[in-house]
Amino acid sequence: MASSKTLLITGVSSGFGRALAEQALAVGHRVVGTVRKAEAKREFESLSAAAFGRVLDVTDFDAIGGVVAEIEASVAPIDVLVNNAGYGHEGILEESPLSELRRQFDVNVFGAVAMMKAVLPFMRARRRGHILNITSMGGYITMPGIAYYCGSKFALEGISEALGKEVQPFNISVTAVAPGSFRTDWAGRSMVRTPRSIADYDPIFEPVRKARQEKSGKQLGDPRKAARAMLAAIDADSPPAHLLLGSDALGLVRTKLSALEDEIRAWEAVTVSTDGE
Repeated sequence: MASSKTLLITGVSSGFGRALAEQALAVGHRVVGTVRKAEAKREFESLSAAAFGRVLDVTDFDAIGGVVAEIEASVAPIDVLVNNAGYGHEGILEESPLSELRRQFDVNVFGAVAMMKAVLPFMRARRRGHILNITSMGGYITMPGIAYYCGSKFALEGISEALGKEVQPFNISVTAVAPGSFRTDWAGRSMVRTPRSIADYDPIFEPVRKARQEKSGKQLGDPRKAARAMLAAIDADSPPAHLLLGSDALGLVRTKLSALEDEIRAWEAVTVSTDGE
């Protein structure tokens, strides 16, 4: 293994955040994990002497800077930030209130950006660091009923890629990690579902919802193996800007990119017709 690092991971109570924290601790890294309740903080810290909990809601934007500065001062310099905190919203766009879109972006996008803005001054001063943003194959592909979620993950993918180009001169890497379907709480406890109200959408949406509910807990992906893949990216001399996790994500994203290339080719004459003389 490469040298021991200090990881700051948001949302370590369950899912990818918990799996990554446990795997990182097992190989000798120090982990500071954010949780939303004092009880969860105590439980996380009981894992290891190298586990440090901090109570923080990533939508409490005004609190983030102080928490990060305190970690830097009292625990250790943060080598790696992992923006894992997030959730899925399920709902047909026409049925879903704008308030749900704001909440989805507050957690999945604004919270992640606020965390990045807080750690970057420290990483830039040291001329080293790595940021992992947990996005989703839903940052590449879409399906009916998760427009708000896909929108948030497309946004985080774009922000990650652009930020990576901004901070590359300072020896800071940014990796957008896009998992496929994994055995986490995403489709279960963590999913926010807008009630159905328009019958017109039943044929296109109900089969998708039914399949997701039936598959919850039986997904192909193993979060512990995802954690090991993320640790490999963290240890890499040249980390990837984009990392897909899972053979399902690989197949679906390749199909999407192929279809996109076909569409671009089909409309190429129209595309170039707009150039000036």
